[in-house]
Amino acid sequence: MPEPIYLDHAATTPVRPEVLERMAPFFDARFGNPSSTHRWGREARTALDEARERVAACIGAQPDEVCFTSGGTEADNLAILGGWRILKEGGRRAVVTSSIEHKAVLEAVHKCAREGAEERVLGVDSTGTLPMATIEAAIGDDCALASFMWVNNEIGSVQPIAHAAAHAKAHGVVFHTDAVQAFGKVDVDVRKVPFDLASISGHKIGAPKGIGAMFLRRGTPLEPLFFGGSQDRGRRPGTENVAFAVGLAVACELAASEREAIVAKYRALRDQLQAGICAGVTDAVINAGGAERAPHILNVTVPGADGESLLMALDLHGIACSGGSACQSGSTGRSHVLAAIDPSGQVGASIRMSVGPLTTDAGIARAIDVFTKLANRSRGMVAA
Repeated sequence: MPEPIYLDHAATTPVRPEVLERMAPFFDARFGNPSSTHRWGREARTALDEARERVAACIGAQPDEVCFTSGGTEADNLAILGGWRILKEGGRRAVVTSSIEHKAVLEAVHKCAREGAEERVLGVDSTGTLPMATIEAAIGDDCALASFMWVNNEIGSVQPIAHAAAHAKAHGVVFHTDAVQAFGKVDVDVRKVPFDLASISGHKIGAPKGIGAMFLRRGTPLEPLFFGGSQDRGRRPGTENVAFAVGLAVACELAASEREAIVAKYRALRDQLQAGICAGVTDAVINAGGAERAPHILNVTVPGADGESLLMALDLHGIACSGGSACQSGSTGRSHVLAAIDPSGQVGASIRMSVGPLTTDAGIARAIDVFTKLANRSRGMVAA
């Protein structure tokens, strides 16, 4: 069987060798608890503080504005619920988000609504983009918090985060962005864009699963989700995961330094894949094709084909991709993101392919060949 082809980097990426190398000592000789005052503890504390400084530098932040988390989901929940629970005391009741957010954001906003918030979920246009007029109409002086993802994890559309954050700031609204798919692909810099909170995840950029970070601009109110310790200035109590924090710092530095080259490489691979599929499946629909898109994500719908059978056939041929967000594995029905951009419900197979460090030109060529054959075959089987 030919070499397997991994086209699911939006779900997760392999841990980079440089990351593993820097993490290794903290599982062995440098195992100390950073809250301890002896030499082992001081050594761990120094490593943790340095990791925080390095992650902060990658986004233009101050070290005390970075809070380590277990990943993007926790960072999203902490930002939204932690922000709402403080801000509601000031009389602002509305929490604003979009219909294409990751479930970590949508479910957190739903929880705010159960606690008394006015939930405003904004629709997007057919390209999966939030119109600025819609944002401006929804975010006003009655709002506590707004949260929009920078890059959509299923279709890759890039939202007007800079403008949205500036509008929120003008109305005194705390603004959060889920930057999980954005970091390393777009310029995430807190000195250039006035968001107050942001979430990143390590395993999307070559760090291990189970580590992420939340940016919290100085002066932004936040109530912790957990209790029981003074770690991380009380924002996230509990013994810190030093090894993974060190790994995240290395991965962030590599992603930031390589961003321009990576963007050019991934865009070329993505465009090559898109052109090949469109040539072989002439009525294929590129979801968010008319939007500004991140370079690594391609979401295509094959009209008349069955998504589940197509994904299984691709897997049997050694090609890994997905039907949407990996966080919703096991769920049935149409993706909420695709339903938002196409309410009419076009019948067909929607497949997300995402390029990354394991992607090669040869892999793209074989993926095009296999995908076009299987897609047309699946469509024929459904028609029969």
